[in-house]
Amino acid sequence: MALFRQFGNARNISCTQFQQVKGAAEPACRSQGCDDGAVSFRIKRIYDEVDPSDGFRVLIDRLWPRGVSKEHACLDLWLKEVAPSPELRTWFDHRADRFTEFTTRYTAELDTNPAARTLRQLGRAHPTVTLLYGAKNPEINHAVVLAEYLTPD
Repeated sequence: MALFRQFGNARNISCTQFQQVKGAAEPACRSQGCDDGAVSFRIKRIYDEVDPSDGFRVLIDRLWPRGVSKEHACLDLWLKEVAPSPELRTWFDHRADRFTEFTTRYTAELDTNPAARTLRQLGRAHPTVTLLYGAKNPEINHAVVLAEYLTPD
C-alpha cells in the first residue's frame, strides 16, 4: 500500500519505481530462499494493473501479448518455454468443450518440461509468484492448469 500512497496508483509509476518499492517490501527470500512450504502461485491477466503483492512476475505465454509494452508489463521473467506447445495451443483454441482434454495433454507436456521445474524453483525462492497470461477467459486457459500443476497437494 505504501506504493499507492507514494505514487497515487499503479498507472502513475514507472516499472523501475515499482521494482524498487517491491524489492524494498520483499523479504530476504531472494538470497535465502523461502522453503517454508508457503509457496503461493497466483494467476493474473497481463492486462490487469501491477500490484506490489504480485511478488515475482512471470509471463507464461509463448507469444508477447498485444498492446502491452515491456515497461507496463513489469516482468521479472518471460518464461515462454512453459507455455503449451504451438500444436496443442492451436488445437485447444480456448474452446470450453476441449478444456478437460487440454488439461490432460498440457499436464503431460509439463511432466517433461524443464521450464516447469524452473517455476517450482522460483516458488521456493519467492513467497509469491504471479503467473501472467493474456487469454481473455480467466477460467479456461493454460495458466489455470499450470498453477494447479505447480501447487503441491
